[in-house]
Amino acid sequence: MLEGRRIVLVEDDKIMGASLVQRLTLEGAEVEWHRGVARALPAIRTPRKVLDAVVCDIRLPDGTGEELYDTLISTGHPPPFLFITGQGGVDQAVRLIRSGAADYITKPFEIGAFLKRLATVMRPRPDQDMPPETGISVAARAVDRQVAEAALRETALLIRGASGLGKLRLARRVHDLSDRKVAPFVVCNALRDTVGPEELQRAIEQVRDGSLVIVGIARLTPAAQDVLMAALASPSFRLIATSGPQAAEDAQALRSDLAALLRSHEVVVPPLADRPDDAVWLAARLFPGLNARRAVPLIGITAAAEDALRSHDWPDNGREVRARLMRAIEAAEGEMVLTSDIFPERAADATLRSLAEVRDAAERAQIMAALDRTSGQVGEAAKLLRVSRTTLWEKMQKLGL
Repeated sequence: MLEGRRIVLVEDDKIMGASLVQRLTLEGAEVEWHRGVARALPAIRTPRKVLDAVVCDIRLPDGTGEELYDTLISTGHPPPFLFITGQGGVDQAVRLIRSGAADYITKPFEIGAFLKRLATVMRPRPDQDMPPETGISVAARAVDRQVAEAALRETALLIRGASGLGKLRLARRVHDLSDRKVAPFVVCNALRDTVGPEELQRAIEQVRDGSLVIVGIARLTPAAQDVLMAALASPSFRLIATSGPQAAEDAQALRSDLAALLRSHEVVVPPLADRPDDAVWLAARLFPGLNARRAVPLIGITAAAEDALRSHDWPDNGREVRARLMRAIEAAEGEMVLTSDIFPERAADATLRSLAEVRDAAERAQIMAALDRTSGQVGEAAKLLRVSRTTLWEKMQKLGL
C-alpha cells in the first residue's frame, strides 16, 4: 500500500511512535521520526528526498502541530498532513483542515483505519520516475514537474528566475516535450540585442507553428510588444518567455495585457543558494564532460569539496558552478578535485573567517547554551534569546541544530 512512499512522523509518545514506524516500514514506506517541532521543521521544509505525507500529533513537547503547519504554509507548500489528535483536539483539527491540512484521525484508532486514511491523503507521484533535469532537491523536482505539465498546454508560458539558472534550457525542454517538438524553435534574445517590431515580425514568420522564445521579454520595445500582442490574438505558435526574478520590474516594462497573460502561467526557478544539494548534483553532472578534456583524468571530487559546494551562496548560480569546476579540474594537481581547487580565494588567508561564518558560530553557541539551560525546550529558549519561537526554529534549521 505504501511501497516507496516517504513519510515524516512527528510524535513524542515513544510507544505510539515506535509502533507507527514499525507498521509503516512493514508496509514499504521510508519513515523519518521526529519527537518535536524543532527537529521536524527543517526535515519537512528542506527534505533530502520528496515527501509524500506528514503524520503529526497536535500536542508536542516544544509546541503544537498547528504551529508547525502554520509555519510551513507561510513560506511554501508542505506535503499532505494527517494529524493525530485526542477527542479534546477535534476542534483544532477541523480548523487545520480548513487551513489546508489533508485530514485527521482521533485516538485511539485501528491501525487498518489509519493506513487507509494515510493512503487516501497522499498525492500521486507523477514525477517519481522522471529523471532530474533541474536538480534533486524538492524545489528542483517541482520545477521539472511544472515544466512537464506546461509542455501539455498551449498557453503562453513565463519562466522566471535569476541569471545562470538555465531558463533557456527549460524553454527548450518545454518545446521538446510538446507536440510542437518537430516544428521550429526560434529564440529572440532581447538581453543581447534590441528587438524591435521588424525583428520580432521576422521571428514570428520564421517560427510558423513552433515555439517562439523571447529571452528577457521585459526588454522588448513598446512597438515590438504591440506586434507580439497582435500575433497572439490568433497565434499559430507557442510563446515561451524568460525574465528575471522581480515581477514588479516586468509589470513596469510590459504592456498590462501582456504582463497579465504571462503571469497566468509561470514557472519560477529558485536560486541555487536555496538548493545546496543541487550545487553538488550539478557539479557531479558536469564533471565527466569537463574531466574528459584532461590528458590524465581525475578520479572525482572530494567529500570536503562537496561540503564547500553546499555552503557557497552561488551568486551566479549554475554558470558559476561550471566556471569554478572547469578551472578546478584544469588546476588540480592530485587525483581528486579539492576545496582549494574550486575556491582558491579561500586559501589566500585561511586564518581569517568571513563575517557570516563568525556570526553563525556566535549564534550557534548562544542557541546551544539556551537549549542546554532550558533542557531542550525551544519555547523557553526563544524567550531567553528574546526572539520568536519561529525565528529560533529557522535559525536552528540554518545552523543544523
